[in-house]
Amino acid sequence: MIELLGVHKAFGANAVLRGVDLQVARGTSVVIIGGSGTGKSVLLKCILGLVRPDAGAILVAGEDATMAGREAFLARFGMLFQGGALFDSLPVWQNVAFRLLRGAKKRPRAEAREIAVEKLRRVGLGSEVAELYPAELSGGMQKRVGLARAIAAEPEIIFFDEPTTGLDPIMAGVIDELIREIVVEMGATAMTITHDMRTVRSVADQVAMLHEGVIRWTGSVAEMDATPDPYVHQFIHGLGQGPIAAVR
Repeated sequence: MIELLGVHKAFGANAVLRGVDLQVARGTSVVIIGGSGTGKSVLLKCILGLVRPDAGAILVAGEDATMAGREAFLARFGMLFQGGALFDSLPVWQNVAFRLLRGAKKRPRAEAREIAVEKLRRVGLGSEVAELYPAELSGGMQKRVGLARAIAAEPEIIFFDEPTTGLDPIMAGVIDELIREIVVEMGATAMTITHDMRTVRSVADQVAMLHEGVIRWTGSVAEMDATPDPYVHQFIHGLGQGPIAAVR
């Protein structure tokens, strides 16, 4: 579904991506791990076309992402942002239905609200939440609203950017379970970036480690736990000593 071939991206003298090669099979959930500042978010932005790579190719369903028509191309995607990224001035249901109310394929307002309420129900929120504003919600509820928005238009591909950041362990576990259930139900292709190893173990079919601008290692969760690769071992166990230097 997604293929990255020798993708490079630099910002001035800072070479962030240095030849990323990665294949994401249709209907699978891939989690990208790696230290802060290794380029995980830049990689997602390159796939979405928010950042143009300096070299290499990005194919989505075999189509060159840089040549695709923007509206039709982006309609393939849903996104759960790290900080929620909800619109404070809009009630919850309009946040969830944001895409449904706009663009060439916009839905009637009543229909969009009905879909929004159904997606809220799917993530465990009642219809009474629909008319509230984001500021009236807890952090965990905001994450659920963000997840409902990500799936509202039934996307083929869903990106999850640090989906459990800022949540307590119990709520983080709830969000992980929801992500896994929804991706399986929808048959969507999922790409998640995270530092949370519990999220990795909960949602990943495949794991890829991004380090120094390249994909250093890929494999299943079981293979991740067993690999002798010192970089992967240090990262997944949070060890202070190893080949990855701590940023001070």
